[in-house]
Amino acid sequence: MMKLEKNLALSDPRLTKPGAQTAAVRDYDSVRRAIAFISKSWRSQPTIEAMADAAGVTPDELHHLFRRWAGLTPKAFMQALTLDHAKGLLRNSASVLDAALDSGLSGPGRLHDLFVTHEAMSPGEWKNGGDGMRLAFGFHPSPFGAAIVIASDRGLAGLAFADAGGEQAALADMKRRWPNATYVEDQARTATLAQRVFDTKLWRADQPLRVVLIGTDFEVRVWQTLLKIPLGKATTYSSIAANVDRPKASRAVGAAVGKNPVSFVVPCHRVLGKSGALTGYHWGLTRKQAMLGWEAGQIGLE
Repeated sequence: MMKLEKNLALSDPRLTKPGAQTAAVRDYDSVRRAIAFISKSWRSQPTIEAMADAAGVTPDELHHLFRRWAGLTPKAFMQALTLDHAKGLLRNSASVLDAALDSGLSGPGRLHDLFVTHEAMSPGEWKNGGDGMRLAFGFHPSPFGAAIVIASDRGLAGLAFADAGGEQAALADMKRRWPNATYVEDQARTATLAQRVFDTKLWRADQPLRVVLIGTDFEVRVWQTLLKIPLGKATTYSSIAANVDRPKASRAVGAAVGKNPVSFVVPCHRVLGKSGALTGYHWGLTRKQAMLGWEAGQIGLE
């Protein structure tokens, strides 16, 4: 299994220094531009010089950035973005979910070595728009740009991403989900959760990350199913629909996947179209590609 040499998560020493948030956003922006170029040009197998030019850095800088960020060279990352690789992620996707259900994984869900325990809020708590809830929020550096982390008294309630200058829009988007809740900025409180999510050294079974799912009964069932998709695998909307006993509800499943408020941890980025197409993503298709490529660096490419 290929490990990160040194990713842009909180384990990166730069992120403990002043300006760390800016540095992480700047590095991800370079990665984002390179990914956007690669995703359009991979069929012609562009050179690292062309990738670097698109990213606005030198070839050496791009090479070291990708190795630090995902444990992959730019060329290997390009391989991770190909349609063939996406199709490979879908191989036996239905049986992956079936096996999870057969083994009784109706409560705890596994995200690689990170074990996630989750609970759903009551229907009443969701219907009243979060009235009476006190949610702490904070912005933190991550491998995928600035991350907004939202915490309730019960655990992680929200996780979203923003490109440079889009932090307040990301916060407003999360507030619309639970409009009647009280939001308090508390960087110190949310920093611990951010570290648990993005520092792979802390993905430990004996220290589970507690996630609170706030949505309709159907949405929560879909999100619980997403938690069963292993790192390095993917599934389709139709497979999820079958596993929530709504085989004809692929469109409704797609809507529920799009409303997932806990990005990355509840891995909606691992849902693809039947052909292997990446389809859409609430926080940007390029970021979805980045997540899949980053995960490829955790497990190695086949």
